[in-house]
Amino acid sequence: MKLTAKNLKVIIVLLLISFGVGVYLQDVQHQKSTEHAWKANRYNLSRFNKITEYSKKMNATNWKTMRDSINNQLDTLMILRFRKEMDSMNAEDAQEASLLLGAVTPNK
Repeated sequence: MKLTAKNLKVIIVLLLISFGVGVYLQDVQHQKSTEHAWKANRYNLSRFNKITEYSKKMNATNWKTMRDSINNQLDTLMILRFRKEMDSMNAEDAQEASLLLGAVTPNK
């Protein structure tokens, strides 16, 4: 194909159209992500405002209840973590035992 003036103009027009479509599609995606970010920020801001209002209302009784609740939750998390570690260790022990038994069994 010879690169004539007509072919060059067609190529330039196609390039400009493709860039225009690309910029438009990128702008549409940017608008969607910006909209989602604003929604998330509004949600986070409302949560922050609720926490701030609650902390302003706290007194010694509220703090004691909150502290007890936090301690109970931490205890629960520690127990769950310990169970997970024990299950992991038991699984490793079982796997090692099966490997050792497989190595000890005589071959026929």
